[in-house]
Amino acid sequence: MSFGDPNNPYGPPQGRQPGQQPNYGYPQQQPQGPAGYGYPAAPPVHPHGGGHAPGPSVMPGTVKAARVMLFVLGAFQVIGGVLMIAASSRFADYIKDELNSDPSISAQDADTFTDIGAGIMIGLGVVVLAFAFWAIFTGAKFATGRGGARVSAIVYGSVVTLVSVVNLLGANVFALFSLILGILIIVFCANRNASYWFNRPRY
Repeated sequence: MSFGDPNNPYGPPQGRQPGQQPNYGYPQQQPQGPAGYGYPAAPPVHPHGGGHAPGPSVMPGTVKAARVMLFVLGAFQVIGGVLMIAASSRFADYIKDELNSDPSISAQDADTFTDIGAGIMIGLGVVVLAFAFWAIFTGAKFATGRGGARVSAIVYGSVVTLVSVVNLLGANVFALFSLILGILIIVFCANRNASYWFNRPRY
């Protein structure tokens, strides 16, 4: 009996040499494994904190500039608020002298108007100091704060811009300085760099 006989029913099937294992009718498949030397494919790296990649580790320059502007405006507002409160007594004396010069106004009415004027000055000073605290606190949160600090800065810049426009309409040329800073704070905190910074992942 010869294994080379193609008509031999006990010989190896055609196309298979003696000594080879049968595949029992199933095609040979290549083993499938993870790509890249046994490691899964690395996820795409997205700049500025997209996906699973780390965000920027250094505060962008525009965000730093907005932070400095917040501190500058806050410092000026602290000075202005303190001066307004300190000058309330002098302002009250000025009002009292003006009212006393008018014989149609009684001394009691003059004292009443004087107290009201002094109270208005102190109230405005407290409001200005509150704005100063808002600006300084928001700027301090830029290093560790999330989107809330960014929104707070944009809202603060919007309020400063609005108040500055009103003051400019009242012929206050010094309001041009705060108007420019308010607009820049809005622009620098609303751009893409600020979005990457405040939305960066925390570990």
